[in-house]
Amino acid sequence: MPPDVHLREPFFPHELREYGATAPKDVAARIADAHIVITNKAPVRRAELEAAPNLRFIAIAATGSDVVDIRACEDRGVAVSNIRGYAVNTVPEHTFALIFALRRSLTAYRDSVRNGRWHESGQFCYFDFPIRDLAGSTLGIIGDGTLGRSVADIGRALGMRVLFSTYKGVEGMGPLYTPFEEVLRTSDVITLHAPLMPATRNMIAASEFAMMERRPLLINTARGGLVDEVALGDALRSGQVSGAGFDVATVEPPSSDHPLMQLVGMPNFILTPHVAWASREAVQALADQLVDNIEAFWGGKPRNLVTVVPSK
Repeated sequence: MPPDVHLREPFFPHELREYGATAPKDVAARIADAHIVITNKAPVRRAELEAAPNLRFIAIAATGSDVVDIRACEDRGVAVSNIRGYAVNTVPEHTFALIFALRRSLTAYRDSVRNGRWHESGQFCYFDFPIRDLAGSTLGIIGDGTLGRSVADIGRALGMRVLFSTYKGVEGMGPLYTPFEEVLRTSDVITLHAPLMPATRNMIAASEFAMMERRPLLINTARGGLVDEVALGDALRSGQVSGAGFDVATVEPPSSDHPLMQLVGMPNFILTPHVAWASREAVQALADQLVDNIEAFWGGKPRNLVTVVPSK
């Protein structure tokens, strides 16, 4: 948590043990005596659960729940909650910050000015990088939750045509959705707001990039793993997409030889360090909701559950 965010302690008597960082190999020992566990990225799988006989509740300090083995928790009667609705402003704003920066080549022009190009040009402006308006273009949204709908609202306000994609491989979702393949073919900007699960892992790969007839921008502020990162590099280099803005990676932090790190020198690629969620307002809302979830469970009225188990 940033230093200016306050995490209040639950109202009931408790002993709180805090660890600033926990490697996967240390999880079992650290939760062995716990009744309640708070985690964000430290994984809690079946083996760790079996080492924690007192555990009754896991409070995930994030929306994504793949860090916890939900099936194993249900088998053992351990309830799990997550955080919801806290990022309704911060993630869409970051999404459009990436879109604006790429659509108008802001970082490319900034870097060129820093490198002396403006002075060298000898004129009041130059046209080294493309600049395109958003008004009148098509925004394809993959993920129809709170964040996807908020992004759609901003897109419409900017004069964009908004398409919500069907789930990949799923038909019959109704007239409000556009087939996944059509969204890929017809969008000028594609933005991802889907959870990471087996059905969505690498849902954008080489075959999907080949469908992108309009050379769109691809934005991912959702989860690493939704896009085949090697295929993304190929698509950027070959011009199948005109640019990409990513806030997430399959490995965080990525090593120097990670596929996304090989792209950071390109003028049409922006990588931010998983901070789309991290406005001051959003982080405080997350902290407050996290403790609300814990107190609700302790009070016998669990909320935001991602498991189907009775409270204990």
